Amino acid sequence: MVLRCACNRLLSSSFKLNTRSFSSSSPGHNKPYYLTTPIFYPNSVPHIGHLYTLITADIFARYAKLTKPDQTVNFLTGTDEHGLKIQRAAESQNLEPLEFCDRISDRYRVLADKANTSYTRFIRTSEKDHHDAVQYVWRVLDSKGLIYKGSHQGWYSISDECFYTDNQVERLQSPGSPLGGSNEDIVVSKETGSLVEWTVEENYKFSLSRFHDFLLARYQSDPHAIYPLQQHANVLNMLSLPLEDLSISRLRNRLHWGIPVPNDPTHTIYVWFDALINYLTGVGYPWDSDEQRTQSCWPPDIQVIGKDIVRFHAIYFPAMLQALELPLPLRLLAHPHWTVNRRKMSKSIGNVVDPFQAIEELGADLVRYYLARVGGRFKDDVDWSNEQLENNAAELQSLLGNFYLRITSAAIRSRLPEGFHSHHREALQQSLNSQDLSDVANPLQNLASVVDNHLSQLCVSDALEAIIQQLKAANVMMNVMEPWARSTPGSTIEKVYAISLETLRICGILLQPFILAKLIPRTERTLQHAWCLRGTVDNVTPGVKLFSRGHQRT
Repeated sequence: MVLRCACNRLLSSSFKLNTRSFSSSSPGHNKPYYLTTPIFYPNSVPHIGHLYTLITADIFARYAKLTKPDQTVNFLTGTDEHGLKIQRAAESQNLEPLEFCDRISDRYRVLADKANTSYTRFIRTSEKDHHDAVQYVWRVLDSKGLIYKGSHQGWYSISDECFYTDNQVERLQSPGSPLGGSNEDIVVSKETGSLVEWTVEENYKFSLSRFHDFLLARYQSDPHAIYPLQQHANVLNMLSLPLEDLSISRLRNRLHWGIPVPNDPTHTIYVWFDALINYLTGVGYPWDSDEQRTQSCWPPDIQVIGKDIVRFHAIYFPAMLQALELPLPLRLLAHPHWTVNRRKMSKSIGNVVDPFQAIEELGADLVRYYLARVGGRFKDDVDWSNEQLENNAAELQSLLGNFYLRITSAAIRSRLPEGFHSHHREALQQSLNSQDLSDVANPLQNLASVVDNHLSQLCVSDALEAIIQQLKAANVMMNVMEPWARSTPGSTIEKVYAISLETLRICGILLQPFILAKLIPRTERTLQHAWCLRGTVDNVTPGVKLFSRGHQRT
């Protein structure tokens, strides 16, 4: 109990903040890799945006395994199950909140499985270990004099489960009201567009204002802490004004579905304060010893979130961590949203895209490919299109699936000399040096480096584009060289066949973060093998269909 006891000895109101110490950001080189998604709010069933978040995170989890196969990868996802929205949703169905959460939370777990994500922990905030961790954090912050009771007033959003200041809301004319009719005006959050209402109540507050200078210095000193750059600029803009202390509880007679405030059963801990701590719960916090802390995978290497919750993860959570004297997450990836006909998905509009249906119709690989290829730039909202989904699926099936069927066809294999496998490597070496095949050979020899560089910079679409361009070049080569034709010299056929299989081998390795196609080698499948002549090609099975409609777990 070394760490817990040490926390209890910390000074209370005399807590002093070092505004230049970012506590973190240099974990040990042997630290296990740790990646998180936001925990999803299960007041309704999953939509395509949830799948997008899961796939984005899974790409980086698999990329970490690709680059460092001996490193443990911890991938946390789950559901955020407390709060007024859950309480009301359960009441509307005449269910107890936990029973309601049990039903909906399972849908998110099933989605993560159907999408072939590699999560290692599916956390639920209704679990006892999370309950204990949240109350522990509260007690530590309280012991430092960072929590106090007071009267709070502000604009509260039931949808977002949070308070907003005057600077964070705007007044809009209600649809259908006469021009200038102030009585019909509505007030909404500038960040999310959610309706807010003026609320005054007694609650506990966290002294967020004391961390303003620390946070500002942190982001001014590290432009790579938040990606993309526009979200980094957005956070700096938030910090251009003073921070107000954060309301972190609600009266229990208003919100009973949540974790009680320690030593005050009349208050429930604010759902966002509770939810953010899941990232600590997921790695065993609070640790019983300094050794456990050192051996844990904290801090997260990447936290994948939606752009609408940047404030919570870039301001509130780092302030809490600094108060706990814990290292900060290394990078925050704030992705955009998926829309339909340029409108936000909404049950009331009826434009919500069902991720289960998409996977059922096309299979997990093709849906993953579409979400990554079209949504992997992370700068602007992306519009969902069934036509685009089909087009992208057809592109991958043609460039990869059909290419494999063609190069392994009987028409080409029958032109290879007997015993070709024994001198396959020699033919490959000749093809890499062939001027006629340079459009394929030259980029192939550096493809691993290009993809690695893009993914290390969180540029998912660019990494995929490099692979696709390589496959396009290989398909063009096939059409030009015509290795099936009787007029094509045997030496040319051998070189085309060798470099085609090498292209498929390397692309298969590099596609692992994105899809789980049958093409991927069972051995020699790490980044170090994704270079020409660094892996073997054997057991080539002709006629294998790489993509099948419908979900197939691989």
